[in-house]
Amino acid sequence: MRNLTKNIGKSNFDINNKNDVAIKKILISRPNHRLGNLLLLTPLVQEIINTFPDSKIDLFVKGGITPIIYQNYTNIDKIIQLPKKPFSNLLKYIKGWFVIKTKKYDLVINANFGSSSGRLSTLFANSKYKLFGEFDENFSTKHPDYHHSAKNTVYNLRQFLLQLGVPENTSEIPSLDLKLTDAELEAGKKKLSDLVKNDKPTICLFTNATGEKCYSEEWWGKFYSQLKQEFPDYNIVELLPVENISKLNFTIPFFYSTDIREMGGFIAASTLFIAADNGVMHLASASGTPTVGLFSVTDERAYQPYSNRSFSVNTSKVDNNAIMNLLRQTINHI
Repeated sequence: MRNLTKNIGKSNFDINNKNDVAIKKILISRPNHRLGNLLLLTPLVQEIINTFPDSKIDLFVKGGITPIIYQNYTNIDKIIQLPKKPFSNLLKYIKGWFVIKTKKYDLVINANFGSSSGRLSTLFANSKYKLFGEFDENFSTKHPDYHHSAKNTVYNLRQFLLQLGVPENTSEIPSLDLKLTDAELEAGKKKLSDLVKNDKPTICLFTNATGEKCYSEEWWGKFYSQLKQEFPDYNIVELLPVENISKLNFTIPFFYSTDIREMGGFIAASTLFIAADNGVMHLASASGTPTVGLFSVTDERAYQPYSNRSFSVNTSKVDNNAIMNLLRQTINHI
């Protein structure tokens, strides 16, 4: 499908109307249900709000978690949710596509250049301006972080708007942001305090991931033993996945929740979060806690956490001693 749709559509702008650009109604297309991919949209949403504060944004997505992630984004107008399994709910699936065809937008953005359904929905939607999200290697020279999944669409949007006469934005790309409330942050602090029952700072681990991204029990066992030895003045706790499993066999204090925002509040109360590349790693980044991403098979350039002293390490190239040194440097500057 990617090969079939890669040449569909071309981003368009009307150079004759450069002085009369009115963008108020925007559709962002990311027909995907994964937590990480939906969180990686938050910088783009923030960029649009910063550029067009009075705009209304619709999101074209899959699954049911998007309203939870974006519940505190006041510019979000409608979330069009396709079912995760289209053929199990064909009427709802067709209705979602019908909505983006019948509504009138000023701008439609395909948020991921590799998404076949994103390109198709951008072509299908009814809009004056369309940004198909082509990947431009030439931008890599100007923007070394252009390969990042959360950033390249923002850079593309800035270039697109510049051609429409909108002043160039040269500020940093917004960070992932869950927009936790004060109440959610306080609740997270209480849950962590009830778990550790002391005032020491806390390092939080998430030991699960999908497929080859998942590290073994042996790896996590060795990593935890060294972490405990290197940071004796810190609590070390584990956030459990929805499957309620642990690569540390539940041997350290753990917290379990299926509520994304509750998990975010708990992570926000931690000093540092460590996880393999997965959706919860991005949740930690979106919660504002310095996040360390462990990579071995996926592309760091595309998915590494990047805000608030966050970073990634390639465990195929860096041993645990080097990771401990990087953690120490990070903690010393928090």
